[in-house]
Amino acid sequence: MLSTAALLATTPPQLLPARELMAFTLASHILLVPFGVALPFITVLMHYRALRRDDAVALQLARRWSAVMAVQFAIGVVTGTVLSFELGLLWPGMMGRWGDVFGLGFGVEAWAFFLEAILIAIYLYGWRRLKPWTHFWLAVPLPLTALMGAFGIIAANSWMNTPQGFRLDADGNPVDVDVRQSIFTPMFGPEYWHFVVAMFLTAGYVVAGVYAVGWLRGRRDRYHRLGFTLPFTVAAILTPVQFMLGDSAARSVFHKQPVKFAAMELVWKTDTHVPEYLFGRLNSDGTIAGGLKIPQLDSILAGFKPSTQVTGLTSVPASDRPTAVQATIAHWAFDIMATVGSLLILLALWYGWCWLRHRDLPRSRWFFRCAAVAGVACLITVECGWIATEVGRQPWIVYNHMRVSEAVTDTGAGSLWAMLGVVIVVYVAVFASFLAVVLKMRTRWRIADESPAAPGAAPPPETDTPYGPRSEPEPTGAGRAGGSDGASGGAS
Repeated sequence: MLSTAALLATTPPQLLPARELMAFTLASHILLVPFGVALPFITVLMHYRALRRDDAVALQLARRWSAVMAVQFAIGVVTGTVLSFELGLLWPGMMGRWGDVFGLGFGVEAWAFFLEAILIAIYLYGWRRLKPWTHFWLAVPLPLTALMGAFGIIAANSWMNTPQGFRLDADGNPVDVDVRQSIFTPMFGPEYWHFVVAMFLTAGYVVAGVYAVGWLRGRRDRYHRLGFTLPFTVAAILTPVQFMLGDSAARSVFHKQPVKFAAMELVWKTDTHVPEYLFGRLNSDGTIAGGLKIPQLDSILAGFKPSTQVTGLTSVPASDRPTAVQATIAHWAFDIMATVGSLLILLALWYGWCWLRHRDLPRSRWFFRCAAVAGVACLITVECGWIATEVGRQPWIVYNHMRVSEAVTDTGAGSLWAMLGVVIVVYVAVFASFLAVVLKMRTRWRIADESPAAPGAAPPPETDTPYGPRSEPEPTGAGRAGGSDGASGGAS
């Protein structure tokens, strides 16, 4: 069994900066993913409501959300492209040996990306040029392409957690690849649905949180009410579903990746009647400092009975398991997810109870304060989900087949640290630009709402809106193409 000093001695010096660079870019990109995956669905749902009920306010919200969706997609292109390059530049050992086995997932994601770009362009262009229902039906595939992109990424990641669909030749290289098995791995289903629902839930709470803040500031008009109600309802419905999916995913980890489960639950020795620790810190000798200990609960959660045997970290050599620090990080990330999920269920029940009794939103300001915070809390849990997934798998980049240290680049540590500094500067500029654009759009929309155009006035030109072709002058008395859709769209 290798000691910690021995492990450090065998670690390449470039491993730490490579990990930090990948962690920073992934943590930054993942903040945009909920909106890339779920905002198209929420926007199209609002668009359907607008056409179904002839609702000008809903149509205005859908148009504005589509503008934010387009800006977010542009920023996601930058951060996603950097991640794609980093996979090859930082981890050539993994991509060189295993790329033919699990690389199809990245190909699927690339196709989804191009389709989504085309559909977003059509959707924005169609606001003024297409008939209302034609425009809507052309937008329906947009959420499906977002789900397709998530399919590709999760297929690749779940394969890294439970690799299969190949055999190794005499030199240790994968041959006889079975594409179907390499995509649909044991962890693919639990991980995919847990991830997708998390994206929808997060986007719903974040979008609703924007309008909750407006509600708290006294903007109690129908625009803010509808902007809050639809995305919050989607998120509230999915919250208990996500809690069950998370429990199922954790149980899949228990069966398929027992050492990762031991890290997430701070289980040192294989045993039955294992207690559950809420937070706490694992020491190198296996003791746990701090935290709240609940007797037997971990065994009950894993197998529904106290006699369930839970595999401990010491079931494998120290070189094949996460360190005490890594286990503690994975454990805290997992506990934060579970805690936030439990609180969101209470918030969803509060909302559902008031709606069923009064067919109205809760009147308490505390509800809207909690709703405003819920989106930020969900973004934190998204980060924690990836931390638990990736840190809990250490030291493996391909579980039980390749260590992270074997996959890392030969580039010098100094160059990687410099690259990290450049990426941080670029990402700060990119996200600052994204925030500035969104805030500018919000200000313009607020001015438009406070100074409505006179009845029968022409819609604003393209320079005043973030989408649609420039308005063309018409002869006096001529009707505008697009009917009521174009007239109501001009209000945005």
